[in-house]
Amino acid sequence: MTGRPLLLAHRGDHRVAPENSVEAFRAAVDAGCNGAELDVRRSRDGVAVVSHDATLDRLFGRPEAVAGLTAAQLAARGIPTLQAALEAVRPDFLMDVELKEAAVVEAAIEAIAAVRGAGARNAVVSSFSRTALERIAGRRPTWPRWLISSSPGAVADAAELGCAAVALRVDAIDEPLVADAHRRGLLVVAWTIRDAATRDRVTALGVDWVCVEGQALVS
Repeated sequence: MTGRPLLLAHRGDHRVAPENSVEAFRAAVDAGCNGAELDVRRSRDGVAVVSHDATLDRLFGRPEAVAGLTAAQLAARGIPTLQAALEAVRPDFLMDVELKEAAVVEAAIEAIAAVRGAGARNAVVSSFSRTALERIAGRRPTWPRWLISSSPGAVADAAELGCAAVALRVDAIDEPLVADAHRRGLLVVAWTIRDAATRDRVTALGVDWVCVEGQALVS
């Protein structure tokens, strides 16, 4: 790759709005990012909803589990559906849909297809879970998938899975790893970068995307 990597806003731009909210994704567009990462789980009634955590405790000070509430109940508490998040941004804005559990695969497919079409235009599906990525491959073999990991060994795993990219914690990435991934036909995504100095350092390694938040969002 040549030039600067593309900017992926981690859970949207939550400098100005709560993380993983519709407003945070719109703010990421306004901030000039090329895309946003978001996290999805399955609600009690089988809908893909946008939440990193399994419970509402950290963000909302409530004990309920995401899986124990319906999509409507979660929306009333500030957690949007995946479909609402996708509809909130431009069609050319990349959305990285991270599956937090394999149980949400079918619901995520339904939401992505409803907004971005059968080809999942400008959307990717990512996960730490091989099972989730294998299920996506079985149901939608042409959709781009990113394997997330903190281990350099994930480059080989991502290639074996037929993924389009490997998303690695920034401290696992060096120049030989990037070169190896590119030889295997994989893009490299670095996460999560919170300051401009780290962003500039990893840029020099030749990564393709940087997942950023906070001060790293500032040009």
